[in-house]
Amino acid sequence: MAAIRFIDLFCGIGGFRVAMDEVCNDNGVKPECVFSSDIDRYCQDSYEVNFGHRPHGDITMIDPDSIPDHDVLFAGFPCQPFSIIGQMKGFEDTRGTLFFYIANILKCKQPKAFILENVKQLTGHNGGQTLKVIIKTLLDLGYNVRYSVLNALDYGLPQKRERIIIVGHKEKVPFNFPTPIRPLKPLHSILEETVDKRYYASDYIRQKRHDAHKSAYKLSIWHENRSGNNYKLAA
Repeated sequence: MAAIRFIDLFCGIGGFRVAMDEVCNDNGVKPECVFSSDIDRYCQDSYEVNFGHRPHGDITMIDPDSIPDHDVLFAGFPCQPFSIIGQMKGFEDTRGTLFFYIANILKCKQPKAFILENVKQLTGHNGGQTLKVIIKTLLDLGYNVRYSVLNALDYGLPQKRERIIIVGHKEKVPFNFPTPIRPLKPLHSILEETVDKRYYASDYIRQKRHDAHKSAYKLSIWHENRSGNNYKLAA
């Protein structure tokens, strides 16, 4: 059986690896992770339990030459510098410069392909200049590069999570991003028919929402934050 060697950078608890293992197994290819790294020790703990080996730590302390040769590089590099939840300092944030460590590994090891992932906001950060720098850097390394913003909701997951996916190949290959799965299942088709009353919003919040929200829709969703035995009513 043919083998594809890959590395898993900023690996978290192994999302990229699970996907790679599934795709390879479905196509009769042996996946072989030859290197992984993540600075979070709790992620390292989970990854070790899930896959049988412990990721290396801080990627900035690892010599690219020491990383084994590989065919594919995966990296979900830190999104905080570009996320609306963070301060969006981009490359001014030291975490934002971690992209260039990925670039150094690509330059040194010359894998056949890579897949990078980050938050949707990367596309418009600093008026689009940040993404332009990233794409130019990858093009200058000799890769054919494509990118797109994909939504997990469009591919069978019950969550709206938009991410930019950047794909690069050393050789020109016929590549297209996957077509979204349509139609989506309506929410009412997966809700349980009976739910314990403790999971419902309180009578107070239900009445408050009812009074404030007049809708033609049959179903809408609101939430109420609860902490311990105390109620914190949503604004």
